[in-house]
Amino acid sequence: MQKVEVQLGERSYPINITHEFTSLLPELAAAAQVVIISNSVVAEHYLQSVISLFEQQPLHFLLPDGEAHKTLASFEQVLSFLLEQRMSRDLVLVALGGGVIGDLTGFVAACYQRGVRFVQIPTTLLSQVDSSVGGKTAVNHPLGKNMIGAFKQPEQVVINTAVLQTLPQREFAAGMAEVIKYGLLGDRQFIDWLLQHAEAIRQHDASILAQMIRHCCQMKADIVSRDETEQGERALLNLGHTFGHAIEAFMGYGTWLHGEAVAAGMMMAAKLAHSRGWLTAAEVEVCSTLLMAFDLPIAPPPTMSIHDFLPYMKADKKVKAGKMRFVLPTALGKSSVVADVTESELLQVFA
Repeated sequence: MQKVEVQLGERSYPINITHEFTSLLPELAAAAQVVIISNSVVAEHYLQSVISLFEQQPLHFLLPDGEAHKTLASFEQVLSFLLEQRMSRDLVLVALGGGVIGDLTGFVAACYQRGVRFVQIPTTLLSQVDSSVGGKTAVNHPLGKNMIGAFKQPEQVVINTAVLQTLPQREFAAGMAEVIKYGLLGDRQFIDWLLQHAEAIRQHDASILAQMIRHCCQMKADIVSRDETEQGERALLNLGHTFGHAIEAFMGYGTWLHGEAVAAGMMMAAKLAHSRGWLTAAEVEVCSTLLMAFDLPIAPPPTMSIHDFLPYMKADKKVKAGKMRFVLPTALGKSSVVADVTESELLQVFA
């Protein structure tokens, strides 16, 4: 087992990276009230294994699979179930699934009776390296992704790398977009490592995957420990997301997977950085090569023009004082939050 600690004082918690469903903290395993939130696809494979981790039989609530169900309606369904079952503030919620389940369950945990404990058991690569760590929880709205939510840290994150063997290839590739993001935003050596081990990653080499996941979790844990509520440095984790969230909302949630939209968004950010002289053409090509190595898109949907992006980007959570803010690479392995990108500049670059 490998372990990463998210250092947040009294709210610190461990991320355990294993190849099986084990290692729950004793006080969580012994909880008297436990409800597992999952979806029908994940539950078929892993629900019984997770149930066996607890000393008393947990209840479970299953949602349909997919980003289209990360909504206030689903949020209300889960709350209604908890109220019907007369769950108290001693409740432990368990998010068993990908980013949709993790984000939704965390938001419920933040709100139910003003806050209950919850555990993240992520079952997609994307959720293992990114969304399960750091306490961002939310649901989507037709006018914007993740616009309704709260910061709520889990008590523990349990990552079972073996579940990736049943993950569809498209979902695995989407997770690789978030992996690549860590290299582009702040670790040039990690970019080289990913290029060197691309074939082993594609073949799901267990040792390589564990190293990769641990590295991403450690990077995110370090950033979150320094900036939990995204007042500064944590915003760098949104590289590619301003463009990506616009793609998801415009195309309809679930049409493009989150990682696919982020991949295209990172290339748009790289091209914008190149237009400013921050990235060379060769460095933009490295970004493209890395994304294509994992069958990720390097361009936005052909049906979208920059005019389609603008309404969503103007409503993005990073907007301050009416100004759009973007995370742009300033070199390979370095990035910065930029607040002086104009509409005319976007129209010129992406015409």
